[in-house]
Amino acid sequence: MMEKLRLDKIISATGKKSRREIKQLIKEGRILVDGRPASAPEEKYDPETTEILLDGRDLGYRRHTYVLLHKPAGLLSATEDAQSPTVLSLLPPDMQKLFPVGRLDKDTEGLLLLTDDGELAHRLLSPKNHVDKIYYARVEGELNEEDCKAFAEGMVLGDGLVCMPAELEILSPQEAQVTLREGKFHQVKRMLAARGKKVTYLKRLSMGPLALEDSLPRGAFRLLTKEEEEMLQTL
Repeated sequence: MMEKLRLDKIISATGKKSRREIKQLIKEGRILVDGRPASAPEEKYDPETTEILLDGRDLGYRRHTYVLLHKPAGLLSATEDAQSPTVLSLLPPDMQKLFPVGRLDKDTEGLLLLTDDGELAHRLLSPKNHVDKIYYARVEGELNEEDCKAFAEGMVLGDGLVCMPAELEILSPQEAQVTLREGKFHQVKRMLAARGKKVTYLKRLSMGPLALEDSLPRGAFRLLTKEEEEMLQTL
């Protein structure tokens, strides 16, 4: 058993309804708790042993929330900032408790995982767990096989930063797919810059088992599926 939680907190954690909407749904008698109409949003229940239905359908409570966001350029991968908008501005009020797992640069687009599961975030970011992160990059200059070899051997940058071996797959003279097993500050840009190639566009395509689908537009997000959650937990 887990601790009892407020009914509106349990339902809002599913990401399907806001607390304001939940209050109205309770008034309308559309939320059933163990077969009986709920009477107040502040009622407390054990979400793992209580059946909660909305219009006859199970809401699918999850202890933690996991969101896959297609980050657009121009937003910071942070929970708050005094100067610039953050990725949380794209989420509804009931998801403002979430935090990004790792960071994408302000001008970098692509897959960003947000959650309230600190233990999972730590595992995903730990270099010893070797969680692959794949990026698409466009550069100035022409990529060559010597660049691929330098990435594969690992690099020590001019400022002393040690980068683990990575994979650089050339797609065209100015385009590449980069696979990292760590996520240091501006790493893709710095590694390519060390090879004399300035990055003009960068997008993260995947992180571990999670991949950014073409159908999810910039600025949009979705909850992870149960299957995706299970895959992350087994990493």
